[in-house]
Amino acid sequence: MKPFTVVLTTIAVVSGSKQLSAAQGTDLLPEGVRIGHAAMVGRPTGCTVVLFDGGAVAGVDVRGSAPGTRDTELLSPVNSVQRVHGLVLSGGSAFGLDVATGVMRFLEEQGVGFEFGSLHIPIVPQAILFDLQVGDDQSVRPDADCGYRAASSARRDQLEQGNVGAGLGATVGKLLGMGNAMKSGIGIASVSFPDGLEIVAIVAANGVGDIIDPATGEVFAGARNADGSLADTRNIFLEGAEVRGGAGENTTLGIIVTNASLTKSQATKISQMGHDGFARAIYPVHTPVDGDIIFAAGTGNWDGPVNLMRIGAVSADLIARAVINAATHAESLPGLPAVRDLND
Repeated sequence: MKPFTVVLTTIAVVSGSKQLSAAQGTDLLPEGVRIGHAAMVGRPTGCTVVLFDGGAVAGVDVRGSAPGTRDTELLSPVNSVQRVHGLVLSGGSAFGLDVATGVMRFLEEQGVGFEFGSLHIPIVPQAILFDLQVGDDQSVRPDADCGYRAASSARRDQLEQGNVGAGLGATVGKLLGMGNAMKSGIGIASVSFPDGLEIVAIVAANGVGDIIDPATGEVFAGARNADGSLADTRNIFLEGAEVRGGAGENTTLGIIVTNASLTKSQATKISQMGHDGFARAIYPVHTPVDGDIIFAAGTGNWDGPVNLMRIGAVSADLIARAVINAATHAESLPGLPAVRDLND
């Protein structure tokens, strides 16, 4: 068997890390999967929507202690709903949970959802991240209209990363306070195998911790010292310094999508294994002040045999790479430098 092809957007060489090969072409998502982003006006915040033409079998795993979700209980393997029609990531903290309402409205207009008489009822689970401390007008939060706009713009090509959608207000490295944090965003990584298996990971990186290059173990985005240099949270903890990570003010969200045919139990296991990617690329992670969540979904458009260990292990690697891409593609905001600024 010839080697598999990893499809990734190029990241800059940071802290001695190896450069990843650039993607050729724009068709990175599995068949029947579309992604859309929308932004709010007045403050850097927004939402990201993943839609499944024909639906998908999905699971979820919640690891952080401060999550914000909608309809995630439907994804439990013991519950009746078997397919979802979309997944949503949003800023705005709990206020942003209204985004899914707009996505449902769009899908209903398209005749998508479970049929109930003359109605179509779309199933659209959602997770939110806290970004209310970014920007001046905290009354600006993603709403149902934001979700509708993101869903109506969803497509397979031209995948954006960095300051888009749910990543517009995303930040990392907040253990020394927001004044010492850095900008992050949305990151995407995907892989396509010769036998037809496809997997993509989409991440909104908004953790309290630093982002670490798994290849070198070096921090390249995170809490900064007074002189602007990277503090390295691992040293902060070892030295017993004061930390300020605000309760519930963080969260890294992820979505894993494969074209394999999964059961709800398999999708749940893949989402669990995907959290290994968070642990490789974020320190600390799954903390009392984070609400870290990963969804996993299978479209069933590939009829090959499902090797759960293979899909779960590769998904974890893609999640880690998507976290890296979220930081390296981000653009700075006032008081929040990005990785590209440290390399200037």
